[in-house]
Amino acid sequence: MKRSVRLIMGLAALLVLIMITACNAGNNEPNKTSTSTSTPTVNPAEPSPSSDVSEKERVVKSLKGDISIPAEPQRVIGLSVVYPEFLYALGVTPIAVQNYHPDFPAYIKEPFKDTLKMGIGKSPNFEAILTANPDLIIAPTWWADKDYEQLSKIAPTVLLPQRDKWQDELRDIAEVLDKKDLAEKIIQDLTNKEAAAKEKLHTLVGDDTVMYMMILDDGLIIYGENIDRGSFIHKQLGLKPIGNFPKSELSVSISLEKIPEYNPDHIILQLNDDSNEKVQSRYKEMLESSLWKNMTAVKKNQVYIMGAKEWFNLGMSPLADNSAIDDVLHAFEKKSK
Repeated sequence: MKRSVRLIMGLAALLVLIMITACNAGNNEPNKTSTSTSTPTVNPAEPSPSSDVSEKERVVKSLKGDISIPAEPQRVIGLSVVYPEFLYALGVTPIAVQNYHPDFPAYIKEPFKDTLKMGIGKSPNFEAILTANPDLIIAPTWWADKDYEQLSKIAPTVLLPQRDKWQDELRDIAEVLDKKDLAEKIIQDLTNKEAAAKEKLHTLVGDDTVMYMMILDDGLIIYGENIDRGSFIHKQLGLKPIGNFPKSELSVSISLEKIPEYNPDHIILQLNDDSNEKVQSRYKEMLESSLWKNMTAVKKNQVYIMGAKEWFNLGMSPLADNSAIDDVLHAFEKKSK
């Protein structure tokens, strides 16, 4: 009997303990309704909406402040004649360009075969830009500041500062495209090529003087070593300039009658526009002149004709400079044989 009473009491105590434990467990369980409202469940394999936006866009600095642009733009326009060459050097083929000549230079003719030509004007061709449907426009401030509001309505527009050197322009655009390392490689590769060409030309030409002259529709011009294209010839490639060129001048406009005063050993001659009738007429007049025929470079057959559009961006673009190095080496090597 005592054993039965103790058994009943033990069972009762165990039952009470179980009930207490169950109540405590119920009180410690999180509030499922509250948790669901404050923290929605997200599948970790899928990015959140904010993460997705940040992956598709980047914020870059411009002269108009921070601009949100596509992380990987697919349809880019670079305004100004030289910006398209910077873009292509960085691996981006522009969809539309401002073009001075009807045809592209040989070094970009094939890759630009489907690129829209918008021509040169005081203002961008907004209709053509709109038709091209860009997702990014990049432009120097001196070219497009006045048109910024209209351009930015078409696509995100990044205005960049005016620079004295093309290397800095390239770096600015590379910063926008997140390709800074590639820009430095382009600059270094060209520097190496210039150094090799300079050494080769010194072997071919030595201390002979070289004059870089261009025929315009309204006259003749000689470039000195302190202007972009003249610097390329005389500094980067090391070709000795004529001794009586005025050091304080970037370039000098001359008449046909004044040419013999300079009388270099070699002449690099460029027609500003080989399709222009006035340029062609002036060129023909010069070739027939006894003043021209009696110059040292002419007598020695050391005049090198360079293309108009091929050298249009000389000293202002890595692509133009790279192509011009080949042109100069080919011309001087051919004459030396």
